[in-house]
Amino acid sequence: MVENKGVSIWFFIGVLLLAYGIIITASSIAEAYFHTFGRHVVLQQANFGIWWGILLVILGLVYSIIFRPWKKSKTVATEMIKEEATR
Repeated sequence: MVENKGVSIWFFIGVLLLAYGIIITASSIAEAYFHTFGRHVVLQQANFGIWWGILLVILGLVYSIIFRPWKKSKTVATEMIKEEATR
């Protein structure tokens, strides 16, 4: 018998990281391209916002893919192992 465990919280965390990453990357690219702020920022040419946004996008994709609720789990193999253990 297979139990329905619902959706993992890590899937939602992955979706949030992905959304924040897209927002931060887009705003950082817009800031780098349009130079919307007139103030001087130390190491502005390094574009840390873009790198941070890309990192969040990658982490969000990894968590969303690994913990996606519609993936085929290893229930058949798990059930076979459980049956062997009970024998």
